[in-house]
Amino acid sequence: MTRPTESTKAAPADPKNTVQSLAKGFKVLQAFTAQEPELTMAEVARKAGLDNATAFRFLNTLVGLGYVDKVDNSRLFRLSLNVLDLGFHAIARSDLRTLARPVLRGLVGEVNEAASIGVLDGSSVVYVERVQAGLTQLGVDVRIGSRVAAYSSAVGQAILAWLPQDQQVKVLRGQPLVKLTETTLTDIDALLERLAQIRALGYAVSNQETVAGLYVMAAPVLDIDGLPVASLSVAAPAHRSTLRQFEENTIAGVVAAAGQLSKSLQATGGYAGQGR
Repeated sequence: MTRPTESTKAAPADPKNTVQSLAKGFKVLQAFTAQEPELTMAEVARKAGLDNATAFRFLNTLVGLGYVDKVDNSRLFRLSLNVLDLGFHAIARSDLRTLARPVLRGLVGEVNEAASIGVLDGSSVVYVERVQAGLTQLGVDVRIGSRVAAYSSAVGQAILAWLPQDQQVKVLRGQPLVKLTETTLTDIDALLERLAQIRALGYAVSNQETVAGLYVMAAPVLDIDGLPVASLSVAAPAHRSTLRQFEENTIAGVVAAAGQLSKSLQATGGYAGQGR
């Protein structure tokens, strides 16, 4: 990588024309890194060059705005994926979204009314790309940036199944396991067994476990080391077919599409935003 020279570095801004409090806020956000995604208030203060009281006020402001999350049952903070909104146009050019869009469009048709890409963030999955032709009659309005619980969703389970078991347990214990529908699994042992089955099959299927009346199938998008960077899912109304028919009509296309996207990402060097 070319190092910046004096001619390529940005000239320092005139302090008279800058808002120092805004600059401090960005220093707080920049304190979090891939190597240190979770920090205490004191650690943020040290890394951002602020006193503890100032760091405390900035963190609480950012929590209130939704750009920073408090980690449950701890003194730690971490970035929320809402920070994606700050760089939405840059994200729109990311390898994952650019490569996924035509793949998702090819999966939406007579059988499936929506196709999505989701990435894991804590104990939730955040949708980073979606193509949707219907499902409004079911009250399903998933958009880019929408979240769904990882434990109850096929898109989440397809990621979890390819993680080491200690990470699976950490994610599953990261939020209350609420019975969203009659078919939602909420027992950790049962969920771990389900994840092992998904890993063996190569895909996950949700029988109305997050939303009543909705079938979802998902498969992992893997990096060159076989670790999940995302998952690809399709959804269809349950009233159109049996679960078995949905699987038979969908499995080949979803698994092939996820495999294609995995190979494409690996060829381009992966997805820098995976946030492991």
